[in-house]
Amino acid sequence: MDLVSAITSMDQAQAIGSVQMAVAKKMLDMQQFQGDSAVQLIQAASQSMNTAGDALVASATGLGGQLDTYA
Repeated sequence: MDLVSAITSMDQAQAIGSVQMAVAKKMLDMQQFQGDSAVQLIQAASQSMNTAGDALVASATGLGGQLDTYA
């Protein structure tokens, strides 16, 4: 193997390595985004469950159904 072939092979290996790193970074970014979305979905479900539970308790007990306006 002559010097030019070795340099060309090394240059190609560096280019391929750079592409592989860019693809890996993109995949990691997508996984981070999906994880963040899952956390937001869980938090939204928790909030809606709390709100639904509060509404159910209020309707069952009658609490919050009337407003006292005496001053």
